[in-house]
Amino acid sequence: MSIDVSQFHSVFFEESFEGLDIMESGLLSMSQGETDDDTVNGIFRAAHSIKGGAGTFGFNNISEFTHGLETLLDQIRNGQREASHDVIETLLSAVDTLREMLTAVQDGSDIDTEKAEQVSNALEQILHGSAAESATTEEELPPAAESIEVETADSGVQPETQTQAQTWLIKFKPLPHLLQTGNEPIRMFHELAELGDLSVEVNEEELPPFTDLDPESCYLSWELTLSGDVDEAAINEVFEWVDGDCELSIERLEQYEADDEQAITTAEPEPETEQADIDEPVVPDSSLMEAETAEAPNVTEEVPDAIEAPTTTEVPTATEAPAATSTEVTPPTQAKTEAAPKKKAVTPDASIRVGTDKVDSLVNLVGELVITQSMLGQIGDNFDVSMLPQLIDGLEQLERNTRELQESIMRIRMLPISFVFNRFPRLVHDMTSKLGKQVELVLTGEQTELDKTVMEKIGDPLVHLVRNSLDHGLETPEKRLAANKPETGMLKLNAYHQGGNIVIEISDDGAGLNEEKILRKAIEKGLVDPNESLSPDKIHELIFLPGFSTADQVSDLSGRGVGMDVVRKNINSLGGVVEVKSSPGIGSTFTIRLPLTLAIMDGQIIQVANQRYIIPLISIIESVEVDLSKVNKVTGKGELYKIRDEYVPLIRLTKVFNLEGGIDNLEDGLLVIVDCEDYKVGLFVDELLAQQQVVIKSLETNFRKVKGVAGATILGDGTVALILDIPGLMTMHKEPTLVKKISTARVA
Repeated sequence: MSIDVSQFHSVFFEESFEGLDIMESGLLSMSQGETDDDTVNGIFRAAHSIKGGAGTFGFNNISEFTHGLETLLDQIRNGQREASHDVIETLLSAVDTLREMLTAVQDGSDIDTEKAEQVSNALEQILHGSAAESATTEEELPPAAESIEVETADSGVQPETQTQAQTWLIKFKPLPHLLQTGNEPIRMFHELAELGDLSVEVNEEELPPFTDLDPESCYLSWELTLSGDVDEAAINEVFEWVDGDCELSIERLEQYEADDEQAITTAEPEPETEQADIDEPVVPDSSLMEAETAEAPNVTEEVPDAIEAPTTTEVPTATEAPAATSTEVTPPTQAKTEAAPKKKAVTPDASIRVGTDKVDSLVNLVGELVITQSMLGQIGDNFDVSMLPQLIDGLEQLERNTRELQESIMRIRMLPISFVFNRFPRLVHDMTSKLGKQVELVLTGEQTELDKTVMEKIGDPLVHLVRNSLDHGLETPEKRLAANKPETGMLKLNAYHQGGNIVIEISDDGAGLNEEKILRKAIEKGLVDPNESLSPDKIHELIFLPGFSTADQVSDLSGRGVGMDVVRKNINSLGGVVEVKSSPGIGSTFTIRLPLTLAIMDGQIIQVANQRYIIPLISIIESVEVDLSKVNKVTGKGELYKIRDEYVPLIRLTKVFNLEGGIDNLEDGLLVIVDCEDYKVGLFVDELLAQQQVVIKSLETNFRKVKGVAGATILGDGTVALILDIPGLMTMHKEPTLVKKISTARVA
């Protein structure tokens, strides 16, 4: 039976990328001097899993590249090599290369073999450059072992390397369900073959007749003899993935004698033969087996009642059945050639890992809905007026169940913001090395949950802000010492919930914003009138203007003036706001406020003329009846309303949307005070209606972008209501005033 392994590719790629994140995080902690056994073992296990999975699916380029990475990690883990700065930097480069290789295979594109070879060579130079007990490369080991065997047979002299070897007898019996766990015995045999000389004897006594064979069960067991400079811990590590899924015993044997070795190695030798005829095992996918044979040239199979060939043979898989046909073993070079067919482009599937408690909650709620639907169905079949109270109760229960189901589904889309934060340790590490700065990154609130859609779109703005803090905010160690600061700067990322929003803060203890330089640049660019007096907060806002930059020269890090305005634009498109607070010599803090989800929100329905609109509830501060004595008209600035010693601009929505028939007298309407970016305005409306949760539909996707409108929704009566874009309305309110102000200045 042939198994299509491509169906498991998405799981492999997802787990591999998670493993790379673990490796990168562990290496970064090691670069800060936090090396411990758990960290190194975690990095090694991640590399080991990627290598094994890549070999299983025939991604030989990835498997071979990871082998060198794994070997270097193994030396660090065993204490044979120190995790120096250069070693860690090379390992980080290898992780980056491995990520690019996996991405290329996933997308069906070509792997950058030149870069992979460069990094591979760097790993090899480290492996063979110093402190390596084995100066001979792995490629040289099999011929050397073969020549020793021949010399022993001829002269009877036991070489020194043989007297130091250990011999282990391994009895391995998988439980029937082992294959269903995703483990494959042949992969373990390949790992053992890399530790020393391995011979394998298969036990087929429990193999049932072919008609009773279950292809997903394992019936075979093996006796393996492993000889070489290897300890028991290394053998146990190979089998740690199947702990609890097999019966395993490992016994150390006495050093094998020369006579026994001679008997084994000289039985009918055929030194001129490159291939041997053997019984071919029945495997699910022969091409996979050929690719795997190329990775383990030392594995030999002991065939009962047959003379063992001195050349490499394949190890049987757990589902092997006796076969009568014979074939030649494919040479390693041929296997590699056949294992690299042109791949088709694959679109990666987006996925979310969901806790079983959330799934159980959904199942329970669906059960409640089924019961409610059944009850309402019975009422509908035999309805009369006397059953009206039961109908009302059923509808109320349906509303509760629907609301709970909606909240449960939204919780499934919520992911911890650590998925975004985890990219910044590497970013800070690379940038500080390039800038010659010392920075400590502090992450807090990593488990704060955010909607997956919002999280995917907030990544780039956060990267801009972090790069800005590293490049512009934090000083070099010399400048910090001169300013009586610690030479290591502090960069903090914090996330927390506040009301219906998530708040993300990016703060540093650097030099702060240079207000004089910002104002001078703004005047030079004609963005600010030279005679205009601006408060510090207004000066800080200038950095978000398009094309604005204070960098003296353009670099690959900053200075092109396309950063902060893009940050604000992207955050506003998510329905959020960004603010900045800065103190010279103390530091800066950028604060981002975002809705928890872009799919559903709580809204206030308002009536304006003959139209109904939705105002996001999180934007509303309060609603008041208008007192005409507090209304002031300012020439060139429209109407202002005084509320608690503060003047708030008044926006008439009938004029903004050019509506007729609305209330014109302020005393007859209501004023809804809304807030955005610490800027308050009052929206004059005819009437406040109900509050309800609304499902947001993109207007731009289905129609076109409309100023002052964030989207649309369908109300309970089937009519469409527009959702107001509060930041957009404020911009529209400011534009006429700004245009009029510029025109007046020109006339003067």
